[in-house]
Amino acid sequence: VARDAELIAATRPTAVNLFHCLDEQLATIEDGPPDRDSAVERLLRNANRLFEEDLAASARMGELGADLLGPGVTLLTHCNAGGLATAGLGTALAVFYEAERRGWLEKAYADETRPLLQGTRLTAWELSRAGIPVSVIPDSAAASLLREGCVDAVFVGADRIASNGDVANKIGSFPLALACRSSGVPFYVVAPLTSFDMTLSRGEDIPIERRSEDEIRFFEGRLLVPEPAGIHNPAFDITPASLVSGIVCERGVAMPPLHASIRELTD
Repeated sequence: VARDAELIAATRPTAVNLFHCLDEQLATIEDGPPDRDSAVERLLRNANRLFEEDLAASARMGELGADLLGPGVTLLTHCNAGGLATAGLGTALAVFYEAERRGWLEKAYADETRPLLQGTRLTAWELSRAGIPVSVIPDSAAASLLREGCVDAVFVGADRIASNGDVANKIGSFPLALACRSSGVPFYVVAPLTSFDMTLSRGEDIPIERRSEDEIRFFEGRLLVPEPAGIHNPAFDITPASLVSGIVCERGVAMPPLHASIRELTD
């Protein structure tokens, strides 16, 4: 089991929540009789606890994020931070759902999120299924949309947050935050306490997963990139704390200066 846990952890070096859950389950195995049936029972019981805690945290983050808004808002998100990425509700998308429940959400935009199209395939599906009007846009169209005043706020998730408030999220989040700053649109991050890595003082210390070249080189089996050309395909980027308007977690909202408010929320 320990070897399998190491293998699972190696699949996502950037996402710290995964390590938290694996550590919890490994500790569960060690904390009790060593027989298989007893260990499996403890694992299942703890997994259900983690599941329920995640749902409760997501619901609370949705409420706290929606409290930052008001009636008649249009929101934009990047990648997928919904039920498919969590125990069934989401982090950033929990804010969309709560704003919709309050009757405040007029429209949602979802970046397509190249190269794997999580926004197109996952986020747009989740929002449509919830009855929320959503339009998918190319990643490169987000800055123009913000500049035109079509978006009131941006909410994204996070895979890891350093103690100073630097945020690792899906590649494309950093330029989106820059565009928000240029257009005066708030850029909010929504993530549970397990996404904060207080052992890291800055975003540059967060390991960035590198993905297969084939995700760029091919599309639906068709070669797009000339063979001699190289490929650079990072899965995540770092958004500096200076571009983050606030970080929503289940205990509250960390506001600038982020390093101080994060310390208060995580103590």
